[in-house]
Amino acid sequence: MSTATTSVPADARPLGRPLTANRLPKWTPPAVAAGSITLGCGIGAVGGLESKLQWGLVSAILFVVISYVLSAQVEGRRQAKDRLATSVVWVAFILAVIPLLALTIYTVQQGAKVVDGNFLSHSMRGVRASGPGGGIYHALIGTLQQVFLASLMAAPVGLLTAVYLVEYGRGKLAKAVTFFVDVMTGVPSIVAGLFILSVWNLALGFNYSGFSGSLALAILMLPVVVRSTEEMLKLVPNELREASYALGVPKWKTILRIVIPTAIGGITTGVMLAVARITGETAPVMLLVFGADYINNNPFDGPQQSLPMYIWMQYSQVNNQYGYARAWGAALVLIAFVMGLNLIARGIARWRSPKAGH
Repeated sequence: MSTATTSVPADARPLGRPLTANRLPKWTPPAVAAGSITLGCGIGAVGGLESKLQWGLVSAILFVVISYVLSAQVEGRRQAKDRLATSVVWVAFILAVIPLLALTIYTVQQGAKVVDGNFLSHSMRGVRASGPGGGIYHALIGTLQQVFLASLMAAPVGLLTAVYLVEYGRGKLAKAVTFFVDVMTGVPSIVAGLFILSVWNLALGFNYSGFSGSLALAILMLPVVVRSTEEMLKLVPNELREASYALGVPKWKTILRIVIPTAIGGITTGVMLAVARITGETAPVMLLVFGADYINNNPFDGPQQSLPMYIWMQYSQVNNQYGYARAWGAALVLIAFVMGLNLIARGIARWRSPKAGH
């Protein structure tokens, strides 16, 4: 039995580029980046550009252009467009990370000179503002108490508001609540402080205290908690609700036993991020807490200090090297506190996230 062989006519072959096009080697992006940095620094030095930031921008532009030209010559215009988008994303990422790293490194360098056991366990009572010594113990106590009270007020109200919007909210009332939550998200912190000052302190006659500041912080924290909790509750599958209703479980018990426990990881993460957001607020504290150089363990009576206000007070002293050092030390502690809250939130989210096979 003979096999016949057929040849494909030349005019019947597919036109255009082959399916297996040329590709640049994997080491091309790092090599292009190194070459762009070298060339950019050379252009900056020869061109008389004094700012290293300008050198970096020139290097970034060269990286994007060279990557596109090389890819267009070797891989074709279609792949070159993909490389162009990837290069722009990488450049934007680096431009965002560099200031954060620079800020963190500089804060650690300046603050590590001051932060020690004495700095964390002493207040500014009896310490000259222009002299050495002193610490942040009173400010640390004030920040912890004020943030705790604000969270104690905002977290339950925000959670219940989000439950209403997701599970019960229908009609004009739900739309109005959603609208006001959106508006509150963009309210400046100074406005919240002025509102509490007018109502709580001036109209009702209460004195300056840590609790007054926590009321303003709760206003700032509330919309963040509502929005994050609302999104987490929406992610709970409706099948879980329907299965619970099919078994005759009331709606309120379904929410309490099924919906909230399922979304508790995301809810906790949102609350922790909201806490981190209000920890660094300064304007409401300046208006309502008033600041103090001594330890006040009672947030309901008398002025109190906080870390953001302590930083401002120390750094506002002109030509005071000791005040500058204390300000950087407090800034390092504040960054460490906020970073710790974010790490806790991420850990809780990973711990409570749904696992494969469960």
